[in-house]
Parts: sequence; structure tokens; C-alpha cells
Amino acid sequence: MLNRQLKLFRDVQSFRLLALATVGSAFGTWLAFIALTIDVYDQTDSAVWVSALLIADFLPAILIGFLAGTLVDRLPRRRLMVASDLIRFAVFAALPFADDAIAVIALAAVAGFATGFFRPALYAGLPNLVPAEDLAQANSLLQTIENLAWALGPVLGGILVAASGPDVAYGVNAMTFLVSAALLTGIPVRLLQAAPAANHGYWRDLTDGFRFVRDSRALLTVLTVWNVIMLASAGVNVSEVVLAKEAFDAGDFGYGLLVGATGVGLALGSLLAGSLLEHRAIASVYGVSIALVALGITAAAASPNVWIGALCVVVFGAGNGAAVVCNALFVQRGAPDEMRGRAFTVLMSSNYVVLGLGMVAAGPMTDAFGSRTVWAIAGALSAVAAVIGLLLARGISGHAGSGLEATLQPEPVKTARL
Repeated sequence: MLNRQLKLFRDVQSFRLLALATVGSAFGTWLAFIALTIDVYDQTDSAVWVSALLIADFLPAILIGFLAGTLVDRLPRRRLMVASDLIRFAVFAALPFADDAIAVIALAAVAGFATGFFRPALYAGLPNLVPAEDLAQANSLLQTIENLAWALGPVLGGILVAASGPDVAYGVNAMTFLVSAALLTGIPVRLLQAAPAANHGYWRDLTDGFRFVRDSRALLTVLTVWNVIMLASAGVNVSEVVLAKEAFDAGDFGYGLLVGATGVGLALGSLLAGSLLEHRAIASVYGVSIALVALGITAAAASPNVWIGALCVVVFGAGNGAAVVCNALFVQRGAPDEMRGRAFTVLMSSNYVVLGLGMVAAGPMTDAFGSRTVWAIAGALSAVAAVIGLLLARGISGHAGSGLEATLQPEPVKTARL
């Protein structure tokens, strides 16, 4: 499993550059995530403001998916990714000079706009960098790198912010985006994109993306299941800092520990997912993975202290990590290159809309009923998502060469897609 992923890293230069760029920017991002959250919470002492921060981070991605997702297919993907890194460098270089919560949230929104282009371009281009039979392992390795950063970055971030405040974390993250941009320039433009998609007009290109997701069973599975998961994630994300600092009385370090424990689980789940998908039906991997999410969240809600809570969060993260690899494969193998960027942005936008609505509710619910109650509700929602995922994904194959591409092809568009 790991040997095959390391061989892929060693033998495919462009994939290696992409993976190395992911290492730096992912670690810096999670350092900064902790700093941003603690910075806003300490200034306002309110989960509602934490909700506002998180919504500002992903709200631009919603607008991109619904209004500008076609650019991920029509513009050179490498150029989009490098430009996104440079914008995020500028944001985090400016954050130490932001002196109130509103300014912090505004800058986070700019960073979210850049990320809204970067991630769809990365995952849309990935199938062009590696052999088809290695795509599951490539997704697995990239997700594992990001999730290891999730595991270690928050813990280090909690320690760093507790010792010196958020500004150092902001500066470190700014530099990682410069390094990422430099590494990405080493990938030939043609390898991230077979050819820019033809321009059939703004509205036709836009509606093609929505039609494609609607008519593809696998993409419709991701859309439905992950929208339910986003409701659960809204409660978890907003109330996690409150769970750590108030319910568990564990302070900033406790918050970093919980977020980091999620990353440990995510790394384990994503690392195992590549091999699991080569030997088991994707429907069973998907359903069981999301069931682990439900189990972990529910158990964490009932935990007596942060240490047991962190162990439960590892279980939650493992299921999440494996399920995300399944999501990527559903889209990458189900959409042709010229539609793949739109497929990702449409799905991400829909998920973020649901996540945003959930966060609007999660802040007041956390303040009114407490973080444990919100986490228990999130666990119940995840259990519902597990059942839906198992049912909808049944019969869909996730193996390379299985014909998945053909089975996901929608009927021809009669008018002129994430």
C-alpha cells in the first residue's frame, strides 16, 4: 500500500511536485486555521463570530461554483493554482496588521476566494498526472499528506498561539504559499489539463455543469450524501472550540488536540482507502466510512474529558478520510477532463451552501444548548448520511477500467458542468 504510493511519488515527477507543494501549504494552513479561530473567539467570546469566520472562508467558493466554475475548465489550471497561492500569500502577510475581528474575517474571505479556485483545479488535473490504475493511490497519498498536516498543524498551532499569539502562525503560512507556487511552476501546463474546454457561451457552459451532476448517479450520490454530512460538519466545526475550552475545560491546547486528532484519523482513513477500494466495492467502503464518522462524533459528545474525546475524534476522522477519497474518485472517473472542473465546483458549492446554512444555525444552537448537544445532533445526521450513501452508491464501481466513465455519462445536452 504505502510502498506503491511512495513509488508513485518517486517515479512521477509532476505528481511529486504537486505532493510537495501540498505538504508545505497544508501544514501552514492548519497552523493558521487554529490562529484564526482562536484570534476571533478571543476577541469576541462568541461562537457566532466563529461561524462568521468559517462562513467567510468558504462563501467565495459558493459564488465560484455557481457563477464562475467554468473558468476551472477554460483557463490553464496551473495558472489558476499559482495565482491562488500568491493571493493567499498576500492575505496571510497582511493578517498580522488586522486589528479587529471584522478585518480578520474580511481577509479570510479573500483567502477563501483563492482556495475556491485552487482545490477544484488541483483535483480536476490530478487524473492527467498519473496512470488510471494509480488514481486511487494518488488521491490516497495527497489526502494523507493533507490529513497529516491536519493532525500535526493544529497541535503545533495551539502551542504556538498560546506562546506567542497568532501573528507568527500567519507569517509561517504566508511563506508556505510562496513555496507551493514555486513548486507548481515546475509542472508543465499540458499535464494538468488535456486542453481548455471549448467556450459555448457563459450560460450554456454553466448549465452544462449542473446538468452533468444531475444526470450522473455517482455525482448525485456525492451531492446528496455530502450535503447531509455538511450539516453535521457545521455543528462540529462551530462548536469544537467551545467543546474543548468549556465542556472539556482544556483551553487552547485542548482545541488544537481535538482538531489534530481529527487529522490523525483522516490520515489513517485516507492512507487505507486506496487499498480498500482496490479490493472492495466502493459502496461498502463509502457506507462504512460514513458510519465511522457517526460513531466517532456521537462518542465524542459523551466523552468525559478531552483525551477520550480525542480518541473518539480519531475514529470520526478515519471515516471522513476514507469517504473523501471515494468522493474524489466518483468525480474524477465519472467526468471527462473538459467537464471535471465544473463538476467539482458545482458539488463544492452545493456542499458549502448547506454548510453555511448549518453554521448560521450552529452558532446560536451552541450558545443556547451547549456543544455536547450540537455534537450529538451531528452524529445522528452522519448516521443518516451513511445509510443514504450505502443505498445510492450500490452498484457503482470505483475501479480503474471498470467502465465507470461510461456509466456516468449523461444524456446529450440538447441546449446550448465542479
